[in-house]
Amino acid sequence: MGVRGLAGQGGGLLKTLAVRLAQVAATVVVTWFVADRAGLTLAELRAVDFGIWSPDWPLFGLSCAVLFAGYVLSSHLWGRIVHGLGGRRLGAGRSVPLYMIANLGRYVPGKIWQIAALATLARQNGIAASTATAAAVLLQGMALGAAALVGAGTLWTLAEGAPWRWVVPAAVLSVALLGLTPPVFGFLSSSWFRLSRTPDPPSLAPGDAVGWMVLALVNWAVYAGAFWMMVRGLGVEAGLLTAASAFAAAYVAGYVAIFAPAGIGVREASLVAFLSPQLGPGTAGAVALVARVWTTAVEVVPASIFWGRYLAHPVQDSEAGPSGTSTPGQAEEPSGREGREGVGDRV
Repeated sequence: MGVRGLAGQGGGLLKTLAVRLAQVAATVVVTWFVADRAGLTLAELRAVDFGIWSPDWPLFGLSCAVLFAGYVLSSHLWGRIVHGLGGRRLGAGRSVPLYMIANLGRYVPGKIWQIAALATLARQNGIAASTATAAAVLLQGMALGAAALVGAGTLWTLAEGAPWRWVVPAAVLSVALLGLTPPVFGFLSSSWFRLSRTPDPPSLAPGDAVGWMVLALVNWAVYAGAFWMMVRGLGVEAGLLTAASAFAAAYVAGYVAIFAPAGIGVREASLVAFLSPQLGPGTAGAVALVARVWTTAVEVVPASIFWGRYLAHPVQDSEAGPSGTSTPGQAEEPSGREGREGVGDRV
């Protein structure tokens, strides 16, 4: 490698380091600001009397099971979207391990690993990489919209006593119904694919998309319900609407903060801000910290088990040939609808 190559490589490393430092700085500043606005301090956390908490461990265990069911539903929904975009049909027994194993890439620095893992695993199961990634991008957009709808309940709880309180559910319902109409949904989905720098799949049907969006909404209701169970399982008294909507709204806040990896810090600070009016800053801060460990453990542990089983019994590319699926070197044939142009054909 020449001097110029070394210089260019060094410059790239410095640029990457500068970006990472900027991300860390932005995350710290935003997290501190939100937490400070919510009144959370180290003194507040130290003042929390955990002795008065009365944990309900069976309920806490049930919350873990319900949260895992939410992850399973997300994975299954990804499989349904893959099939709807022209890919092969995947049963839950295959779509769930594939999607959850790929999600382990979120915990590796760099945004490319999750998509790279999903593309590789999909190809080994007879699915074009572009179809798998397009389905993942579409699912993420729908999940974000569903979380925003569930999280809108936070405005209802925070606006207690305000004369405009009833405007909130009416506005949310109106926006949701408008967003599901074919013209508006087509515009939103195309914009989302452009924003994520992913080709807009030509086989996307608005009718299918409405069904997927409904499932995404159910999926987020499961996530939010699991969080409420977890909070009650810790022995903390919290209303269902308050806890569930706060969890969803905090997820959206963490996602919007693109500089924070996996929304870390920003999501917790936002959750504290939304829960503080009912629980107090200290208790809300403790719940937010537990929630991060809870969501990570329930996702990573099963996914690691799936990964271990996959490494022990890997799927070979040659197994993906029968039943109209793709084999190495061939384009994927649409199996969801005859005559459709599959996303894989655009690669």
